[in-house]
Amino acid sequence: MPEMTRRNLLTSGLAVSAASLLGRSAFARTAALLPDDVPQDSAAAVPAVAPREQLLFDFGWKFTFGNGIDPTKDLGFGFGQADFSKTGDFKFAKADFDDSKWRPLNLPHDWAVELPFVHDDAGEGDSSLKPHGYKPLGRRYPETSVGWYRREFEVPQSDLGRRVWVEFDGGFRDVLVFVNGCFIGRNNNGYAPFRFDLSDFLNYGAKNHIVVRVDASFGDGWFYEGAGIYRHVWLTKTDPVHLGKWESVVRATVNGSSATLALATVVQNEGKEPANAKVIWKILDAHGATVATAEAPGHPIPVDGSAAYSATAKLLNLALWSVEEPNLYAAIVAVEADGKVRDAERVTFGVRAAVFDPVKGFSLNGKPLKIQGTCNHQDHAGVGAALPDRLQWFRLALLREMGCNAVRTSHNMPTPEWVDACDRMGMMMMCETRQMSSNAEGLQQLELMVKRYRNSPSIIIWSIGNEEWLLQDKMAEQGAKIGASMVQRCHELDPTRVVSAAVNGDNEKGLSTALDIVGFNYNTPKFPEPFHKKYPKRPIFGSETSSAICTRGEYATDPLRNTVNSYDGVVPWGETPEKWWSFYGTREWEAGGFAWTGFDYRGEPTPYGWPSINSQFGIVDMCGFPKDYFYYYTAWWRKDPSLHLFPHWNWHGREGDEIPVWVYSNLDEVELFVNGKSLGSRKVPHLGHVEWKVRYEPGAIEARGSKDGKVVLTEKRETTGETAAIRLTADRTEINADGEDIAVLKVEGLDSEGRLVPIAGNKIAFKVAGPGALIGVGNGDPNCQESDKEPKRSLFNGLAQVIVQSTRQPGTIQIEASKDGWDGPELKPASIAITTKQVELRPSVPVVRGS
Repeated sequence: MPEMTRRNLLTSGLAVSAASLLGRSAFARTAALLPDDVPQDSAAAVPAVAPREQLLFDFGWKFTFGNGIDPTKDLGFGFGQADFSKTGDFKFAKADFDDSKWRPLNLPHDWAVELPFVHDDAGEGDSSLKPHGYKPLGRRYPETSVGWYRREFEVPQSDLGRRVWVEFDGGFRDVLVFVNGCFIGRNNNGYAPFRFDLSDFLNYGAKNHIVVRVDASFGDGWFYEGAGIYRHVWLTKTDPVHLGKWESVVRATVNGSSATLALATVVQNEGKEPANAKVIWKILDAHGATVATAEAPGHPIPVDGSAAYSATAKLLNLALWSVEEPNLYAAIVAVEADGKVRDAERVTFGVRAAVFDPVKGFSLNGKPLKIQGTCNHQDHAGVGAALPDRLQWFRLALLREMGCNAVRTSHNMPTPEWVDACDRMGMMMMCETRQMSSNAEGLQQLELMVKRYRNSPSIIIWSIGNEEWLLQDKMAEQGAKIGASMVQRCHELDPTRVVSAAVNGDNEKGLSTALDIVGFNYNTPKFPEPFHKKYPKRPIFGSETSSAICTRGEYATDPLRNTVNSYDGVVPWGETPEKWWSFYGTREWEAGGFAWTGFDYRGEPTPYGWPSINSQFGIVDMCGFPKDYFYYYTAWWRKDPSLHLFPHWNWHGREGDEIPVWVYSNLDEVELFVNGKSLGSRKVPHLGHVEWKVRYEPGAIEARGSKDGKVVLTEKRETTGETAAIRLTADRTEINADGEDIAVLKVEGLDSEGRLVPIAGNKIAFKVAGPGALIGVGNGDPNCQESDKEPKRSLFNGLAQVIVQSTRQPGTIQIEASKDGWDGPELKPASIAITTKQVELRPSVPVVRGS
């Protein structure tokens, strides 16, 4: 890319927006699903615009396992070679097929998280089960690598003449779709959305049957990816004259307190007659008030043709989107033909100017801003890759609590609900595609990602790949060509954003030559500093940094227990939070960076193998319980006073031993007390910590943090007694009775004085009664191989987590926690009530009674 063109792109300041299709979570989300401090826009106040319908297709499915090699255990599929010879002949997708023994369930669903752990290190590197969390998936495990989903549904006679699509936000991985005995289509990647037109295959005014075969024998990555239909499914109905999928775009040019909106869309005519169509835009502010309108004049569209439309509008009294104030607008895009509205959709967008400068680093809306980011995979304790929408918000709120302002979607196209949460909570994003290739599949995945999310204000960087060693070095010539093709396609679809990649090398050849901004993985300061001196006109950021490792609540590295200490654990290629941020946080030309990782994740157990089943890179564990590193970032990524003292003070049998005591704080100095006796004050170094060596004696340690000579924060750690009781608390005690909403419960082991026992490992059993169900449990232990689905879990260093989901019936969910089994001391049980309130449900495909 010529330097002038790159420079113009970097400093263009064009703003972009959040694509949120009609009927999706961003549109229908209620106040209870939003954190209290996140402003809502007018989504809930804007009615759906006929005649488009987008119906949630998640409820009322049935599931059974198939088989990857034996057709007699795979519904007879592939017994011979004639399965696809005649259309309409697949019996498992017909009305008389017996699915009475199939398991009923709702989507999203990840069957991998339900499987047992298998110790199989056969093969080399990523070919073993280790990188994927020791779950029995792959061609060597045919009995658990194929799953079938089936659902009966009705389509009214009035839909005849409309276009009816089934749309999948994602399925892992090789998906075959059948309807009414007919093969409909195939998708074979785990992250990009896909859809099929069912219009010609449906029975109108009658029952229909859809069957989905999902084969997870192959993966896309080298980490846990799940298995099954793990994202939402939709049934979308439109007029034959309708808006093109993800073709509506809003781009803004900011000029002081106003902005000019460039509006564009595509209209398709799948009807039987030519149509004369025009497009009307109505722009709404966060309160639902109309603040601008525009219209593109009508012109004819032939049968099976399409036409592009564009217009401009002016926004006055502009409310910019920012990390602190994520202001959003909405564009209602309507198609009129023959005097009536034929289709309409709602596009949520925000206006902001994101600029990367090789000298000044990154700025948002003209203000310097360091990217304080984390990389994250998409799985969570208890539910694997099939996260309820609310859990996306729960996870993002934890990251924001520690001062994180950006996330990287490692290493794949994210789920829409994650992007939506970022848009609404003020979290910037580096949005990454899975396959780095300019082949047809790679470009299609990239195009789907960019078109779907190019209106999202949170996204500031498109990423075309991660650590492609060959394309960076031995295949540098091919890498440069592949990179250039992918960057060019991004610019064609979205000229407002920069394109980068996560590169673990010197960035001086191969794919890096095409990038708008240069991302460095690790190698600090080995590569970034010399690169900046050599190429002073190329902006730089840390695309992946740190890789600090630790086990929550553990303070010694013990290979016999597969634990890593919480002081300074790090892999050979990585750096502690202090070291990497002292580099990226102090150089103006560095835009900031993304730490690996925000959350622990399944697979890639590092630095150990079996029995470890997940990584230990996270700043929080699999449940979201903070590790001590969390508070380093809290101290230096946030502006408010912060003080965190560790470790715990339960060291029975180590009386007289020296225990390292650390404090993370952004105050001026910290004084440490042991059983009331001062061990002196220490000045807090900028971006650092203070520490003491303390001989253990039972009692208490206390840290007192001072600013300007006055004590402003204190924190204490006490020696506790044995575990005597259980405590249950919930992130919310009132949730929606919509069959989707969840409550996240924290389970704690307490001593007789009500103090958390930081080394408790008691086994806890759970009972759930009322209009709800337990959908997952966890404890954050990277070595725990207990079931994620059974109603019991051991505490890990005092904590565990339970996730409960509502049904569609309002009422009260009662959750009880008690001692599991007969061994160990008695524990006082605990209970909590979660109220589920009646709400307006998202439009969904009705479940056929008796199916």
